Amino acid sequence: MPDRRLLADRYRLGEVLGTGGVAEVRRARDVVLARDVAVKLFRRNGDMADVRRFDNEIRTLATLSHPGLVTVYDADTSGDTPFMVLELVDGRTLRDHLANGPMEVGEVRRLGAALADALAHVHDRGFVHRDVKPSNILLDDDDTPRLADFGLARLVDGARFTRADQVVGTAAYLAPEQVRGGEITPAVDVYALGLVLLECLTGHREYEGAEIEAAVARLHRPPVIPDDLPFDLARLLSLMTALPAGRRPTARECADILRGPGTQTLVAPVPRRHRGVLAAASAAVLAAAVGIGLVVQNQQVTPAESAPPQTTQQQQQTSTQPAPVVEQPVVSTVVQPPVQANNEGKGKPGKGKGKGKP
Repeated sequence: MPDRRLLADRYRLGEVLGTGGVAEVRRARDVVLARDVAVKLFRRNGDMADVRRFDNEIRTLATLSHPGLVTVYDADTSGDTPFMVLELVDGRTLRDHLANGPMEVGEVRRLGAALADALAHVHDRGFVHRDVKPSNILLDDDDTPRLADFGLARLVDGARFTRADQVVGTAAYLAPEQVRGGEITPAVDVYALGLVLLECLTGHREYEGAEIEAAVARLHRPPVIPDDLPFDLARLLSLMTALPAGRRPTARECADILRGPGTQTLVAPVPRRHRGVLAAASAAVLAAAVGIGLVVQNQQVTPAESAPPQTTQQQQQTSTQPAPVVEQPVVSTVVQPPVQANNEGKGKPGKGKGKGKP
């Protein structure tokens, strides 16, 4: 006679490991294979979009196999309580780990390389995660990361699970094009990973505040990169969080660079003695071309998207010092003419809605 205390006559449910808006994850015992697993239980609430997302997560994970991803063992969506059986990662989330403060540069490099490698696997198979954040990164006892929660994942150019005027993801980690309702490409995951790694180094979120405030903040200013980081790491974070998606490296390139200096070069290296001069000179040329560097139109701020994020030291230089005299070779920067303010038009900002599990 079946044991009704078992889910699907096989899984004995235990403690709750985490809860979200539409599901909860519980530790369980697979009595057939005698192993501990994690069971994600879906709560039906009548929203068909949520049902499709749960089914999408199962199908996506079933097609992926990588050490940096949580493995799916079993699933059933036909019963009253749809569920998915996953690899149990004993440990904590990266969000929990960051409660202890910033991480060392070497630790961040190792973590970032593993996550970037997992994302490269996801992207190579045509998927975009769309919700990379610390609470979706699981750390085992050896602090080896696993990327979890593919409920919002989608095929590149695949079908949407939300209305056209909605943005899915977590506001603090959305890429600029997600905020604007633009095209979703693997570059959105690279941007989010860049913010995650920056948070690991600083110990705080770069864009704080309520959902709308946090989402729109990145359109007003680039993230501040600490000025005491190794040059290659600072440059990589600047490119990963660049406003134009086309300037960001691929996840594979990020993994190669994070594994160690010199493994791959994104741009021609700049001699250390010229770095501050070149950065200040570029900022000075931009400031001269666009006034304060921002164009106010319809009470919105449009960033100069060609300008890379600045370090704290560079921001102080450009705001308190006059433009330095640059010796040969001469640095020239081409800047598009500023857009004139037009108070008669009615520009519409990209509508967004942040959504993610804790």
